[in-house]
Amino acid sequence: MPQLVDNLADLTALRDRNALDVALVSAINDLLQPKSTAICRVVGDAGNERWRICAQWDAGQPTPTSDSAWSRLDSLPPLSGHPLRQQALATRQLSQTSDCPSITVFPLASNAATVGVLEISTDEPLSEDAQRLVSGVLRLYLNFQSLLDYGERDALTDLLNRKTFDGAFLKATIEQEMAVENIEGDRRDAAGAGSYWLAMIDIDHFKRVNDNYGHLIGDEVLLLLARLMRAHFRFHDQLYRFGGEEFVVLMRCNGEAEAAGVLERLRATTERHLFPQVGTITISVGFTEIKTGDTPSGAFERADKAVYHAKAHGRNQVCSHAALIASGELLDAAANMGEVELF
Repeated sequence: MPQLVDNLADLTALRDRNALDVALVSAINDLLQPKSTAICRVVGDAGNERWRICAQWDAGQPTPTSDSAWSRLDSLPPLSGHPLRQQALATRQLSQTSDCPSITVFPLASNAATVGVLEISTDEPLSEDAQRLVSGVLRLYLNFQSLLDYGERDALTDLLNRKTFDGAFLKATIEQEMAVENIEGDRRDAAGAGSYWLAMIDIDHFKRVNDNYGHLIGDEVLLLLARLMRAHFRFHDQLYRFGGEEFVVLMRCNGEAEAAGVLERLRATTERHLFPQVGTITISVGFTEIKTGDTPSGAFERADKAVYHAKAHGRNQVCSHAALIASGELLDAAANMGEVELF
């Protein structure tokens, strides 16, 4: 019992979702001593769903492992490849094999955007007492995850909110630095490594929508744009609402051309979409690559300058900060640093 209390205390002391997953598999390992424990979530669009391992801890392994949050979708196993997991999701009930070793799968579903399973491998099928113990720990885990969702997500659009961004940005810069080191050590990885990009999305003339149609219709426009963004971007792209009509995307792409293409498709999709009562709206987008050693304020400043340029030159367009610097349409602040008197 003291060990269980300690595990639950550790679980509820966390505020990071990845750390929470690791704490759950760690708690199950301590309580049951299984062969392995894994949290697997469903990612991808309907018809192309895949399994992503968020945390897995095998017996004898010093630390847990996981699939990268930026994994390519086609590199992950398809949903149909694990029928026991599918069964647990479909029935929302525990599924178990009678083999030795045995696999026991518990469904996880905290909200519509988070669907997955807890999979435990043991030498023999879990007893009813062990099943009840795991179910109790899972209820606490899911309740706490719901609290995290409440604190991390925008109430209107259900996108991530601004206060969660700095942590995600830090993780992206660390992973970017690690990717650069890997590329330098093995040039064969260069083509598929990708890099991180920050995009700012601003609705054109949004004040007119509120003034002409009222704030309820304005909120509906924000909600519908958020839905378009969720349908448009990939499962590992992180979508934020920063307040008002301003949205932010943190994504990984193989170069500026790919990033520009993704954002241009969103711009075109938004322009074609018919919003109830309002009709059509457009968006202006500015984006920049996240650099090694970057800060959120530095990346935001570059993306914001690109957005400002888009709005000052006709709106309804996607602008790359680097491309604007290269063309001379924007001045590079770093190039002018020598002219600034520092004291």
